[in-house]
Amino acid sequence: MALWADSKLLFSCILFITFCCSMTRAQMAIDCCLSVSQKSIGKGRIVDYQDQAKGCSVAAKILVTRTGRNLCAPLNEKWVLDVMDHVDRLKKRCKKNNYQGTRCRALRH
Repeated sequence: MALWADSKLLFSCILFITFCCSMTRAQMAIDCCLSVSQKSIGKGRIVDYQDQAKGCSVAAKILVTRTGRNLCAPLNEKWVLDVMDHVDRLKKRCKKNNYQGTRCRALRH
């Protein structure tokens, strides 16, 4: 009889932990862009970019400035693709030069 009670307690604990974990995941907020800027942003101000989280209503690319601000930009605009290409080339050059130089300081992670 004790074995039955132990397994019942173990099952209850596992069920409780699973329930708590799923509730925590469901309550996590997603940071979404509410609008995008149609105005071009200078390539020199941007040090990184990332995709916006899935499930957001506005399709956007998040551009990160040297000061750490996140700017929302339209996905397939030519100027956004140019900025992304510039950041990729800058990261490659800085990595090759061991992140030496004034332009590479903001890229260090």
